[in-house]
Amino acid sequence: MTQTVAILGGGIGGLSAAHELTERGFEVTVYEVKGRFGGKARSIPISDETQVLGEHGFRFFPGFYRHVTDTMSRIPYGEHHTVADNLVPTSQSLMARMTGEEAVASTKTPETLDEWAETLRPGNSSNTLSSSEARFFAERMLTLLTSCDKRRENELENISWWDYIEAERMSEPYQQLAAVTQLLVALRPQDGSARTFGQIYLQLIRGQLDPSMEAERILNGPTSKAWIEPWVTYLEDNGVEFIHDAPVTAINCTRERVTSVTVDKTSSTEEVQADYYVAALPVEAMVELLTEELRRGAPSLARLDRIDTGWMSGIQFYLSEDIELVHGHQLYLDSPWALTSISQQQFWEEYILSGESDGTIDGVLSVIISDWDKPGILYDKPARDCTPDEIKAETWAQLKAHLNRNGTERLSDDVLVETFLNPAIEETDTGVVNREPLLVNTAGSLRYRPSAATKLANFVLASDYVRTNTDLASMESANEAARRAVNAILKHSGVRAPYCKIWELEEPRIFKPLKAQDAIRYQLGLPHPGETFKGISTPSRMLSLRSR
Repeated sequence: MTQTVAILGGGIGGLSAAHELTERGFEVTVYEVKGRFGGKARSIPISDETQVLGEHGFRFFPGFYRHVTDTMSRIPYGEHHTVADNLVPTSQSLMARMTGEEAVASTKTPETLDEWAETLRPGNSSNTLSSSEARFFAERMLTLLTSCDKRRENELENISWWDYIEAERMSEPYQQLAAVTQLLVALRPQDGSARTFGQIYLQLIRGQLDPSMEAERILNGPTSKAWIEPWVTYLEDNGVEFIHDAPVTAINCTRERVTSVTVDKTSSTEEVQADYYVAALPVEAMVELLTEELRRGAPSLARLDRIDTGWMSGIQFYLSEDIELVHGHQLYLDSPWALTSISQQQFWEEYILSGESDGTIDGVLSVIISDWDKPGILYDKPARDCTPDEIKAETWAQLKAHLNRNGTERLSDDVLVETFLNPAIEETDTGVVNREPLLVNTAGSLRYRPSAATKLANFVLASDYVRTNTDLASMESANEAARRAVNAILKHSGVRAPYCKIWELEEPRIFKPLKAQDAIRYQLGLPHPGETFKGISTPSRMLSLRSR
């Protein structure tokens, strides 16, 4: 008899779980609170009068993503392609500043240990960083690279990235570069775990330096067109049932198992029963569903309310001209609101904005705001205290302050046709509220995050707050969590089907012997050699000795 699964949430985690389960013979139903599937990745019509699409924020696929891109390679697109074929590489990143020189980042593959050390120096991107600071930062990275996994989890997890790289005593350019990872996740370096920040920083560098992978990829069209809609179609063709506008209002359980979930539909309330339940809800939604019974049955969920969320949300500027800037992302290093952007039309092969609009739109600059707490340059207010119109004007002003310099005007008010702010940013009496925040990996928060399997025999988790190798609020982590959830179902159900593949994060093999040495030191209760001496030069000397 076919076993049934109810998936609660139709974002990337829920769709990933549905994909793996239906291919293994389960009968799957997905319940989604919104009218569209894809979660934060979904595309959003900017108005009823146009086919132009907006988004929560631009989708970014770093080279170290393995899980989600593997799934994409199994989603048909057209007659002879897959959704993974819609991923296209970028080749440049613009590091823009309001003061100082901007730079266009280039990459090369290091061949020697000295070149590795040089590549890890953040000074490559700016001439305003002193050589001593650049060397110090590089040696902090080498200390991280040569730290064993247990030291990372039990020591680096519990201190902030800011403290680990000693940013407080450094120059402003150093602090700006230290915060670059904030442009990828909604997390201030002062708060974020050194383990998470450091590992992701290293993965981003690895993506740039490994010739076997593309450092950065994006989709060649709006996310729903290039990925989500073909995915839902594929899953429906394989028997998955999708129910939208169906919020989950209760998870009912005994001490041993979930007995049902309560779902509000358009005209009725339904008690959904299934053999297994996959909770693919964001952490803040899951917290709202926690009851004393659920906490007792699944004690790993008991401290979910201690996990922090942050604001990282997008705004799109639709232009009468396609202003490309560079063939990739833009990082606005000294923008108070930690802005990043990408000019998308240059990458969109089939989705032409002029054809989707009334002919007035030829380009779009998609921007993400990562810091909602610092005052801006126009109204001297943080983003969360601004009205939606003020957010639009302030963001545009910060972009122009970075791009229109030295007598060159790259952004003009004359080209701005339309602006679209993520509708999850809702106006209040005092500013705005974010209805779709992101999980943030604050220092010490790993202890609050559960594994995909719970003590309830038929209840598993498939969301980005689950413990994963990826360890980052991202599509990749949600997909990996879904795979772990499906593996837990397979283990319990006895269904004879292959387990989902899980990938480890890869790091340069050259550092493995030094990590092994540090594992011995950690077991003996000794500090990492890089923490023993001021200046942390020991890792560099050890690497130098190994290269002789």
